[in-house]
Amino acid sequence: MSFEKKIEIMIKGGEILRDIFSELISMIKPGIDTLSIDKKAEKLFEILGVRSAFKNYQPDFASTVYPANICLSLNETIVHGIPSDQKFIKEGDILKIDIGIIYKNLFLDSALTIGIGEIDGIYKKLIETTKQSLRRAIEAAKENNYFGDIGYQIQKTIEEENNFKVIKNLCGHDIGEYLHGNLQVLNFGRPKSGKKIKKGDIFTVEPMASISSNYAIQVNDFEFVTDDNSWSTHFEVTLAVIGNENIVLTNILDLV
Repeated sequence: MSFEKKIEIMIKGGEILRDIFSELISMIKPGIDTLSIDKKAEKLFEILGVRSAFKNYQPDFASTVYPANICLSLNETIVHGIPSDQKFIKEGDILKIDIGIIYKNLFLDSALTIGIGEIDGIYKKLIETTKQSLRRAIEAAKENNYFGDIGYQIQKTIEEENNFKVIKNLCGHDIGEYLHGNLQVLNFGRPKSGKKIKKGDIFTVEPMASISSNYAIQVNDFEFVTDDNSWSTHFEVTLAVIGNENIVLTNILDLV
């Protein structure tokens, strides 16, 4: 498959993914359990002609396959939160929604963080800061820049300018015909460091931040929480480098 055809398919897949996010966000409110959101996602996948990229996927760090369709991570849980009918969303929570889909045999992955009802001002700032760091990282994701430039923009925005903490042991990845490759797109770095970004690269950029923790710890096969239980955020897009520009294939940032 040509690069151009792959991008055409992934742009369409990204539009479907955006619609799924929009539908799910509209149903999330205090009192709902996270399994109900996952079941809604499963129905949307079927209606829209996509498959979950996460369900039955087994990453290197897990001893079993992921049991749900999407990841829903509350508060101190940073990523890979497993939906459950025993996890209820409360007023004031912050929720990370992470969705991966397979569309015409190509993978797309994206995430965002929402506040539930009225949330504390510090968490509003954390959400906005993480989102802004992703916008700046996207600007740096261009041919002949370096992956260190992406990490630098994320870390500078989150830590130097806003006094929050970047999660250093979780990162973005290459994607396309597979969900995760070997590329690590770190959320910290120095300008002009790491691998050079090339035309044709397709990868995720996914800043993760917290109030006061730089590190995630794994608490079961899938879920990672902050090592000090401070609350956390996660945003993610899939993008493709097309030369001196890039295309954000999962355009979801304006949904929150």
